[in-house]
Amino acid sequence: MTPFERELLELLCTTCKLDDVDLDGMESSSPIIGPESPLGIDSIDALEIAVTIQQQYGVRIDPNNTGRSVMQSLYSLAEYIEKNRD
Repeated sequence: MTPFERELLELLCTTCKLDDVDLDGMESSSPIIGPESPLGIDSIDALEIAVTIQQQYGVRIDPNNTGRSVMQSLYSLAEYIEKNRD
């Protein structure tokens, strides 16, 4: 996991109030959202994450066109933010 992916993971945990996540056990390729996600994040949490990402990094995640693919994993989220930062 890159330092930026770790930063994002910590931000996700803070945003979604996840206290019991093993940060070191999470892999960059692990799903962020859905039943396979070790985080247990649902679609409501995803909306909160999108707002936080926009506030923190100035990057908008369009829930209709790119949201699902962007939030596939920490890797895909980090890559999207790095390509679209202000």
